[in-house]
Parts: sequence; structure tokens; C-alpha cells
Amino acid sequence: MTQTAIAEMKGDREIVVSRRFDAPRELVWRAWTDPQAIAEWWGPRGFDAPSCSIDLRPGGKFQIDLNGPDGKVYPCKGTFREIVELERIVYDGPANEPAGCGAGIPPNATVTVTFAAEGSQTELTIHTLLASEADRVAARNEGFIPGWQDSLERLAEKLGLD
Repeated sequence: MTQTAIAEMKGDREIVVSRRFDAPRELVWRAWTDPQAIAEWWGPRGFDAPSCSIDLRPGGKFQIDLNGPDGKVYPCKGTFREIVELERIVYDGPANEPAGCGAGIPPNATVTVTFAAEGSQTELTIHTLLASEADRVAARNEGFIPGWQDSLERLAEKLGLD
């Protein structure tokens, strides 16, 4: 059974979003690491991501250009810090940019995405550590949590689960 994403504010600087998918870890991992797959689900409803590039290795960069319903392009970019195939992706948001894309990459943040196999299901957790409490409040106010909830709902649809 697929569930809605659950979000928690932890400590002064953390936001954790998690969701269980009724899909094997390999399938969920592939949806997170294949640029064509990412383009089909990344971002809140009303956005699309026709441009996505990923260099999936420590030190590699990624950029996902989201087209918003307002006609603007919102670039989501970061640098991979750690890749443990099928288990974990760690990336940093850009250091010198004023705002995140609203769908997952606040500036000066480290994001750890874990893929835990639970039998035939996958527990996906997005742990975001922001630089300050003010950054966490700003991310929340800019739609970070509903943006990820929408994105994970779209991912479930892409996986054929909803």
C-alpha cells in the first residue's frame, strides 16, 4: 500500500519528508537517478522538467530546470557529495543562491535521500539539513514541504502505484 508523504520539522534546522512506496528499491532508485525518469515526476503539480542533467558521482553536479505555471524557469541544482547505489544519495544545494526552487533544493543545505528496502516495498526518506533556523523557516514558507509531497505523489503515479 502506498501512503501520503509525511513531513516533520526536527531540531532547529531539519526537515524530514518520508513516504513508503509499494515498489522494489531498484525501481525507486532508478526513478531518482535516470534523467528521463526524473523529468517525468520532479516538482509540484503544474510544473514540468523537460531539461535534466545528472553526473551521478561524488563531486558531480545536477540541474533540473522546472517550468512553472507562471511561465518562469526555476533551476534546481546541486552537487553530489555521496552516492551509495540503491541505498543513499547525498547532495548539497548551491551555496550562493538566494532561494531554492521550491521543490527540493534550498541553498546552503545538505540533503540525504535514503532508500530502505522493506520486503517488496521501499521507504524513501529525504532528510534536509539547512544552514540555519531562518533558512528552514524560509524553505517551509516557500513551499518546500508541499512541493516534496506533490513530487512524491507524482513519483508514485509514474511508478504506476496510484
